[in-house]
Amino acid sequence: MPGGRLTQQERQQIALGLADGLAYAEIARSLDRPTSTITREVMRNGGPTAYRADLAHRATEHRAHRRRQAAPRGAEAPPQAHGRDAEAVREYEETFTTVMMASGAPKMMSRVMACLTLTDTGSLTASELVQRLQVSPASVSKAIAFLESQGLVRRERDERRRERYVVDDDVWYQSMMASARSTARLVETAREGVGILGPGTPAAARLENIARFLDFVSESIARAAEQAREILHTKPETPSDDPA
Repeated sequence: MPGGRLTQQERQQIALGLADGLAYAEIARSLDRPTSTITREVMRNGGPTAYRADLAHRATEHRAHRRRQAAPRGAEAPPQAHGRDAEAVREYEETFTTVMMASGAPKMMSRVMACLTLTDTGSLTASELVQRLQVSPASVSKAIAFLESQGLVRRERDERRRERYVVDDDVWYQSMMASARSTARLVETAREGVGILGPGTPAAARLENIARFLDFVSESIARAAEQAREILHTKPETPSDDPA
């Protein structure tokens, strides 16, 4: 399997593959590259409908040039905990960010979520996020506000009274429950429309079908989240020393 950065020729093949409607996995196989490499390349350069090989190549060169300028000469990447490969961690963080973007999250929100998730503590302050991501405090603040609205991040105060943003197992549970509540509101709205448009009319029948479908989905999400939380995140009880 070839390593290193994508070449301009490979980017042209990606563009041709997208134009032919090929899946990322098919394009990856033709280039003998991981599917995640192709997904990341496309998503960070306009997405499947706007990807252009020449623009993607120039953008990549520009990003590499900016990184070289930002890093002092002779500087090495900071050591990673637990003997991790710093470059492998950086590449994986990009992949995680790309997957978040593909699921519909904006780029900055995806970067912040990836950064938080990949820390061992699962939490960072605003200043730590600014330093790690090399972005403005305003960008971090906006990203955190969005992630909070989705139930993906919570705030807490540390021993120094600093506000920290936290991602943990319970945050994902809360996010699923927020999604279920949001879907339930869509159900209510759809059923309101049935009465307004008149039961038995084609438009009302459509709304009723939407409501029934989303109602089932909403209940399933909430039930699955509750079951997963109970099964996966409940600590086992300590055996009692009392005789039976």
